[in-house]
Amino acid sequence: FVSPDFASCVLQLLLLSLSCRTSGALPLPDASANRAQCAKLFKTLLKDITGLFETQDLCDNQITSTIPSMETVQACAPTQGLTFLSSSPQSECLRSIMKDLAYYEAAIQSYLQTPLHREKKEKNLLLPFVTFVQNLRKDCSTTASAESDSTEVEAAVLWIGDSYTNRQKMCKMMRGFHVRAITINRAMGYISSGDHRK
Repeated sequence: FVSPDFASCVLQLLLLSLSCRTSGALPLPDASANRAQCAKLFKTLLKDITGLFETQDLCDNQITSTIPSMETVQACAPTQGLTFLSSSPQSECLRSIMKDLAYYEAAIQSYLQTPLHREKKEKNLLLPFVTFVQNLRKDCSTTASAESDSTEVEAAVLWIGDSYTNRQKMCKMMRGFHVRAITINRAMGYISSGDHRK
């Protein structure tokens, strides 16, 4: 005769051993592979922004660039010689990059809601950037979600002039985005190479 307590204990052990065999942890995604993929995506973004200036649809040889802040440059600059000391500066760099992307995404989206000089051409040029930046933010963000940022609110109120003035501002902003994309590409290349860990 087997006691009910013994049978219950054996049953629990049997179930526990079966569940241990059937369940297994999946490997964590390789962070370096994700960073390498993000670096490739940022290179594509830079190439696309560079190509934007080959057309006269947005910028009629309009001049200088406008860069909203220097946070990314400062956050992504190597410390102590040429290396990051820890993952903290790297995280700050990536956070700053995502903040920049949020700003440019919001600025382009809000621009596209204004009266445009060459509506069809400008939308055809800029909508792919919005989609690409959204995907970058989703795929390469270090936070749980691509959250809103105060810079998005700032970007939404940029376009208060007529279509010509707004287009001038947009051209300047896209030239600034081009310069920022160069900085971001250098930082992402450095991070994805792993040189900062040496």
